[in-house]
Amino acid sequence: MKTGRAAVLVEANRVETWDVPVVDPQPGGALVRVVLGGVCGSDAHIVSGEAGQMPFPIILGHEGVGRVEKLGDGVTTDYAGVPVKAGDLVYWAPIALCHRSYSCTVLDETPCENSQFFEHARRPNWGSYADYAWLPNGMAFYRLPDHAQPEAVAALGCALPTVLRGFDKCGPVGRGDTVVVQGAGPVGLAAVFVAALSGASEIIVIDQVPERLAVAMSLGATATVSLSGTDEAERRRQVYDRVGPRGPSVVVEAAGVLRAFPEGANLTGSHGRYIVLGLWGAIGTALISPRELTTKNLRIGGATFPKPKHYHEAMHLAARMQDRYPLAGLVSHRFAISQANEALEAVKSGAAIKPVIDPTL
Repeated sequence: MKTGRAAVLVEANRVETWDVPVVDPQPGGALVRVVLGGVCGSDAHIVSGEAGQMPFPIILGHEGVGRVEKLGDGVTTDYAGVPVKAGDLVYWAPIALCHRSYSCTVLDETPCENSQFFEHARRPNWGSYADYAWLPNGMAFYRLPDHAQPEAVAALGCALPTVLRGFDKCGPVGRGDTVVVQGAGPVGLAAVFVAALSGASEIIVIDQVPERLAVAMSLGATATVSLSGTDEAERRRQVYDRVGPRGPSVVVEAAGVLRAFPEGANLTGSHGRYIVLGLWGAIGTALISPRELTTKNLRIGGATFPKPKHYHEAMHLAARMQDRYPLAGLVSHRFAISQANEALEAVKSGAAIKPVIDPTL
């Protein structure tokens, strides 16, 4: 039987390289040779156990761009009706939806009651830290436009779909909005990118890594605030000096650390929105003042698990903007499948803007 390599999370904080079976696609599915597997901050939370108990063993990776190796019976188009064939590059939405639940068919929301995020590592699998990804029938995938650079699509990984999902659910950034983004990792950078394209008049980014703040400016930020050498009061002063006494109309949490939550709620201006996107993996609680919600007429919302349409939108947005913005250049580090631990460490340390698994290495 044909095998391929995969980075397998055997238990919390234990990642191994396995040889796993590579099988033909089922009817309606596809077998894809992975070109780039994005390394996401949530992967680090999954590996450490901070995101809860996982169904071990699992193949890591939920961000992928790949080349179609073989299509299952009956497949002639992608999930947007675009003709697809072996050799085409595709991008997939990594949640196996059931399409037969209240959430799927009535609410049109993800995830649904029966969603599957991982499969056992020895079974056909869609994890992207691998040579091959096996996409089951019903898992949406989209053919990349001919001119699209795989690195440009992979650069903002699941972050760009997550931001599009967040603005879809919690309200978009409008022309003239003043925006603060907490964190300049991929989710924060994607929020800057979308806010800039939406016509925000101010986009202020808070982070402690100078290189990330510089990238944020290249994607449309108008100002930055460093976490280094500032306390919460000083950061608030810098933001309000920039946007005025009403405060920012939109604050996006993309930091992924609990202490960011009360600060973000406090930063949000009167009649503003606080959109929580980065705290998926940080289990715990944080205190805020309920009175502020009423006296500031504040809205707080959260969003995660993008719908397939958000992956489709993100792919085309990246392809359209790849020459205007340095998207492909955000892929800062490449690691072999066997170097998954080093890739995860690069994410945790903040040393990498966007690391990817490159199975050719």
